[in-house]
Amino acid sequence: MASRYQKVDLRISRLMNRWGIPAVRFSMAIIFFLFGILKPLGLSPAEGIVKATVAWLPFWTPDFWLDLIGWWEVAIGITFLFKKTTRIAIALLFLQMVGTFIPLLVLPEVVYQEGYKIWLPTLEGQYIIKNLMIISAAFVVGGSMYRERYREVI
Repeated sequence: MASRYQKVDLRISRLMNRWGIPAVRFSMAIIFFLFGILKPLGLSPAEGIVKATVAWLPFWTPDFWLDLIGWWEVAIGITFLFKKTTRIAIALLFLQMVGTFIPLLVLPEVVYQEGYKIWLPTLEGQYIIKNLMIISAAFVVGGSMYRERYREVI
């Protein structure tokens, strides 16, 4: 017979199973929309690192890239709001994430402390590295898209 603890644990687990994916999608929508819209408005604390990252590109200006990246992130946020557009959100996210890791290679003086030691990231470096969690969350959301069909096959 299940203990009281196990019954409570099961209820909590069911709630997490029911609301976990929608919560991740909604969180991603808020994060990407908010962080994205700040860029074209000129209010983003990431403006400096974004512009420094794209400064070497031979076409368009860093200001153009900042706006483009910002609107791209807004699109990611909006597409995460709707289940039908979640695959688009994930595709846009993975393309965007490639760019977010570039500073780890081209701006070591900005993202690492004390002589570019990779195990000592600066605040900017930590901000970039945390994107691994966003990528992982996208995998979880993407993997849940056919959850019911998986159960039928297995």
